This record gives sequence, C-alpha cells and structure tokens, in this order.
Amino acid sequence: MFDCIALGEVLIDFTPAGKSETGEVRFEQNPGGAPANVLCALAKLGKRTAFIGKVGNDQFGHYLNSVLQKNKVNTDGVVFTEDINTTLAFVHLNDQGDRSFSFYRNPGADMLLHESELDLAMIGNSRIFHFGSISMTHEPSASATLKAVSFAKENGLLISYDPNLRVNLWSDLNHAKNMIEMGLKYADILKISEEELEFITGTKDLTKGSEYIFSHFSTKLIFVTLGSKGCFYRLGHETGKCSGYEIESIDTTGAGDAFLAGVLYQIIEKNKVITDLSLKDVEQMVSFANAVGALATTKKGAIPAMPTLEEILSLYKKTICVKEGIES
Repeated sequence: MFDCIALGEVLIDFTPAGKSETGEVRFEQNPGGAPANVLCALAKLGKRTAFIGKVGNDQFGHYLNSVLQKNKVNTDGVVFTEDINTTLAFVHLNDQGDRSFSFYRNPGADMLLHESELDLAMIGNSRIFHFGSISMTHEPSASATLKAVSFAKENGLLISYDPNLRVNLWSDLNHAKNMIEMGLKYADILKISEEELEFITGTKDLTKGSEYIFSHFSTKLIFVTLGSKGCFYRLGHETGKCSGYEIESIDTTGAGDAFLAGVLYQIIEKNKVITDLSLKDVEQMVSFANAVGALATTKKGAIPAMPTLEEILSLYKKTICVKEGIES
C-alpha cells in the first residue's frame, strides 16, 4: 500500500544560476511541480509514494519520469503524450530568495490528463490522496482531478489539498475561486498561504479566514503558512501559531511543498484519524514541518532541495507554539 499518492503537475523549473561572461542570466534545469515535490520529500523520509500525471514524450518528460523514479516515487501512473510538450516554468528570484514564475503551458502536457487514463486501483491502494488546483485550470485534467479525488474520498482516503494559486495560469479568477472551492469540499487537510486565504475568504485575518473555511467546508485541519514567520493552524475550533526557524534562505521554491510533506509525514507516523489528534499533536507536527520547509530554502530548486530526516532532526526543536484560543 502507498502512504501517499498525488495527482497533478510535474514540470521543469528553470532556476537562475548566475550570469554569463556577458552578464546574461543563466538558468539551470530543475525538476518541480507541487504534487511531485510533496511526494519526493515524503519518499526521502522513507514513505511509499506514487504519482499520477501526464508529461510530453520528449526529453524533459523522460527526464522528469527518471527523476521521480530515482527519488523512489512510483511512476506507474505517469502518462506520456505525443500531442504536446512537457510543461516548463522559469523561476525568477528577488534579493530575498522569494520567487515568481513564468509558465510555458499553452497548453502543457499536464493539462491533458483524461479520466480514462486514471489508475483508480493505485488510488484505492493508498492511505492519503494529495492534489492541488493547477490540475483544475483546464479540461480535460480538471475532470480527471475531480474524478480521482471523488473516488479517493469514497474509498476512505485522507484528502490533502494545496490550492497553490498561480494567478497567471487562470484566464478568469472567478473560475479559479469556484474550482478552488470545489476542491475544498473534499479536503481533510488544507495548506494555504496568507494570500490564498485572502483570495478564498476575502479577509487577511487568520482566525476569521480559517474559521470561514472550517465552517463552510468542514475542513478538519488547516495550515496557513507565513514564510519565515512560521505557521498558523486550526484544528476544529482550536487555533494556534508556531514560529519558524531562522535560517539563511537561498531559494524558496518548493518550501511550502516541503512543509506539507512534513505535515503528512507526521500524520502517517502518528497513525491517528484527524479527529483523534490533540492540539499538542498539531503543535509538534507544525514545528517539525517548519523545519522541513526551512531546510528546503537552503538549496536551489525544489526536488533537489528536499532534506533528509537526519537534516530535519538536527534542526528540529521545540519552537514557540502559542494557543490562540477556542472559538464559539
């Protein structure tokens, strides 16, 4: 049985790698894609993972497939297409290591996954199903995603969801919000950024925004990542905040995915249903996940930067986790 299976995009991140002798920016090829990042991080921590998605039958597609395999991610669910090329993304970094993206996806192979190409048996043989909203920007992958998550929910899998909003991939932000909310209807575990919280709920207030999601979608466990400031979390009516780690950041690409992998690793290790988790369990979970996310920023790229358990444990310590109170 797989500990976690994910559906979505795996792509090439071209990351800045210095400048040429003439002063032009150089880019290096790095494997990425949020669902694939999560799986590779979990596999590096010793968990059994599998990926479902589509790539082009080109040099990049075969490279990505081999990277997943080298990272011990099962690729039986990877589909190759002759119709379109593998999706590419160029990562632009500012002085603080924060990134923005330019996508070459008009269309990209990840958008062309069909319902008929899903391996439902693989999904049914898993404990956790993870997905994001990028696979829901266009058809046919949107329908394939919703069929897969619906099947996973019906078969008792724990559903992990990262909306991972990329504004420039949506032609209509109203459509983006509708699709993201459709994904929320299935989610047991939600990881979002402050910006995504505001996009979904219309408020920057962490307590009010997370309460809106909990009350409207019954999402049991919510994590709002705050970058270097740590993470705000909600377990039902209880909320809290855990500080981050002071670390020299080089590239934040994949940091949120690393954080989520840390959360899922802890959930697998604890082997409890979410309703049996205590706030102390979640505090420990967040502190561990913050360490995973922080370490992922110390190297360039996403998948290549995922830390080992030994590296995590050497950084991980009890950080300040403050209970925010109980809401009515």
